[in-house]
Amino acid sequence: MFRKLFLVLVLVCLSKVNAFAYFDFNSNCALAYKALMSLRLNEARALINKEKAQHPQNSITILLDNYYDFFTVLTTENREQFEKLQDNKSARIDKLENENENSPYYNYAIAQVNLQWALLHSRFAEYTTAGFEINKAYRLLQSNNKKFPNFLPTNIPLGVVNVLLGSLPGSPLKSILAFFGIKGDTQTGIKMLEKLSETLKPSPYAFSYDELVFYLTYIQTDVVNDPLAYTKMLHMVNGIDSTSLLKSYIAGYVALRTGHSNEAIGLLQNRIQGLEYQPYAYMDYLLAIAKMNRQDDDASNYFNKFLKTYSGANFIKDAYLHLAWRCLLDGDTKRYYAFVELVKSKGNLYNDKDKQALDEANDTPPDANLLRARLLCDGGFYTKAVATLSNKAVSDFSLQRDKIEYYYRLGRIYDAMDKNDEAIKYYNNAIAIGRNSTYHYAASSAIRIGIIYEERKDPVHARAAYNMVFDFKTKQFRNSLEQKARDGIKRCGGK
Repeated sequence: MFRKLFLVLVLVCLSKVNAFAYFDFNSNCALAYKALMSLRLNEARALINKEKAQHPQNSITILLDNYYDFFTVLTTENREQFEKLQDNKSARIDKLENENENSPYYNYAIAQVNLQWALLHSRFAEYTTAGFEINKAYRLLQSNNKKFPNFLPTNIPLGVVNVLLGSLPGSPLKSILAFFGIKGDTQTGIKMLEKLSETLKPSPYAFSYDELVFYLTYIQTDVVNDPLAYTKMLHMVNGIDSTSLLKSYIAGYVALRTGHSNEAIGLLQNRIQGLEYQPYAYMDYLLAIAKMNRQDDDASNYFNKFLKTYSGANFIKDAYLHLAWRCLLDGDTKRYYAFVELVKSKGNLYNDKDKQALDEANDTPPDANLLRARLLCDGGFYTKAVATLSNKAVSDFSLQRDKIEYYYRLGRIYDAMDKNDEAIKYYNNAIAIGRNSTYHYAASSAIRIGIIYEERKDPVHARAAYNMVFDFKTKQFRNSLEQKARDGIKRCGGK
């Protein structure tokens, strides 16, 4: 009898061992991950389901399921979809926490689920939840890096978190993370990610390269404003498959944000499309911005297409503001005010673009010449931008706001043209008459002067410029500008 009981116990134990989940990033999972990173979500879903059927205990599918939800919400920004899919998070974490702790994918997978939902919660201004998730992700990633130092995928989210923690301006999210005692380091994170861009491809973890480029190019462009962001992007996206819609997005976005609107228009208009790809209306919004910068007559068509096909929560106010600007530039003030009313009544205030759009809609209409110069400069059309203001003097503007912007705008244009002495002259003029203004122009001018002196290897004058930011009466973008000043002072050896 005891022998039979012993055999039963052995069989039970063996069945538990056989049923024990594991992490196997096999070839089928790699194909699913590649489809996800290419925004071929239907193909990815079929491959994930195939893996579940063939290897039901492979816990990599839990992580892949989360990537699927992440890119679904990221591309649609639909609030209802977000609220529905976020219910999947807890069950996934619970399953992962019961898996094999001795695998490098254990902490990594749990951290990635937390970080991806933190990024999505942030897009809907749910900063408390995002803060808790980033805290969990950061601690898990640090632990994983110590335990498995050669597991390179850990360094992608760890680098991202370091950059975000080190560069966040004063915000609810920063306050929450400060409560946990978390302090990242922007430069540490960037160095970690840039090193990976060279070492990941020849490693066994080359499959993670597209994800690295997705995060790193955004950080170089929008977080640290790397002057070489566009050149670096061109080099990095060469390593991404040409069938990837994410590649088209990355290239188009970085081109637009770095003053290459001509290139952005080509990339976004000729992006890969088809029923197998996830719809991504935001790319039409980016194309509309690029065309607006170039002063194309059909820019409004793309804003209208975006508003018609987009079911998400962000950039709606900004799209209507650009439609209002188009009318203002065409001399149609009646339609300008009609679109301004839509800026006020439509959309949400989750992101800075829409908040800024509402602020501008509530302000006095911009001067048409300054607006045109602003758009041309943003697009990289510097000669045309200068020509727009060539017959203007500061005395031509009646509003103090416009006088300050006139100097700032010329400073930005000459700065972009690498005519730094001219740029500094106009920036100083903006500071002289704008230091007591609530608009951002004086503080932004000081930041730009600091950057010019940094590039000249003159940390003393750079620090002096950055320190000016804290003396102004700026209200517009104050937290962001002061964070940029602090980062600049730190780079120049200050505290």
